[in-house]
Amino acid sequence: MNVIKKQSSKPKSKGKSLFSRVNAWLHLWLGLASGIVVFIMGITGCILVFQQEIKELTSPWLHVEAQSPDKVLPPSKIYTAVKKALPNKEVHGLWYNGLDKTIKVDVESDSLIYVNPYNGAITGMVDHEDFFHEIDEGHRYVWLGREVGTAVTSWSTLIFFFLLVSGLILWFPKKWNKTTINSSFKIKWSARFKRLNYDLHNVMGFYTLLLAFLIALTGLIMSFHWVRESTYWITGGWDSEKQKKEKVTETKTDTLSKPEIDRLTAADFIFNKVRKEIAVHNKEAVIIHLPDEPKDNFYACTDMHNGNWRDLYFAPQTLEMLPNSRKYIGDEKFHDWMSRSNYSLHVGAIGGMTTKIIYFAGSLICASLPLTGFYIWWGRKKKTKTSK
Repeated sequence: MNVIKKQSSKPKSKGKSLFSRVNAWLHLWLGLASGIVVFIMGITGCILVFQQEIKELTSPWLHVEAQSPDKVLPPSKIYTAVKKALPNKEVHGLWYNGLDKTIKVDVESDSLIYVNPYNGAITGMVDHEDFFHEIDEGHRYVWLGREVGTAVTSWSTLIFFFLLVSGLILWFPKKWNKTTINSSFKIKWSARFKRLNYDLHNVMGFYTLLLAFLIALTGLIMSFHWVRESTYWITGGWDSEKQKKEKVTETKTDTLSKPEIDRLTAADFIFNKVRKEIAVHNKEAVIIHLPDEPKDNFYACTDMHNGNWRDLYFAPQTLEMLPNSRKYIGDEKFHDWMSRSNYSLHVGAIGGMTTKIIYFAGSLICASLPLTGFYIWWGRKKKTKTSK
């Protein structure tokens, strides 16, 4: 007699593929391994987004009453005033920050010196290692020192980049229907804490994905030479072009063909030339570096706007601008524009206050992901132990 077995009306459910299991396993353990570092970098990044704005609100010595540009004292006058007040300090550079801001003077000291641009009076001497210096140390090195900290944050950023990819794979619904769409794109605020935590990790992680990718990628470009070179090549640049630029940048004049021009007179000339002939954005904000040796080039910085800046170099004999000086960023090719904009893309300054607010929210969400992810793992671990 043949026995016919009754087949179940429900199809046998397929288990997860090997790829899915490996991806989930890596997402879990790499997330646990890098979680603390990602959390620190996210929180410190939130604070650093508004560093300049907070400083301006809390530092009265940064402000002066704006006057006309012709009343701004040139570098030679500021240098003389600072040396008179602090004769034992060597002045290396002057940071003009605008008509309504004081000048930051770079001296051999642990303090930052701020000077009124119209009368040369010192308005403040502030410890260099302030609150934001400590926050920056945490963001760059998690307070472990430059050598060890750089390695920790660099590799943690690389892991975070992978976690974003693996997280997207985990988030992607197998079937698109009303239930999966709601669970993937909406947070159930009325749910219990465990479900709410899952939604905050899953849904908020998805919504901040593109911004998190951008923050991570720009961080990797600053951390790894091979990422920087690869990105430059992918965006249309060539290694030969970049190497040629680097060689030009490193060239210095070994001997003086003409008598040395007094460096203060030269600094005044360059300062006025940059403001009146070269600068495009924020013309009254100029950095002038005084060379340590007669053969060294003069350095100036201008067009400091939305996290970008323009490096300029001048020959010490003729004070002519050298070929390795940067172009106006609007005239750069795309790959050079991307290279120069990497910092502003990383910190959110690229679009002014609007992008800063977006980056603040994005960094906060990135900082929350290790916490919500840890709680998901911890809840499942407790559930497994209870069921045994």
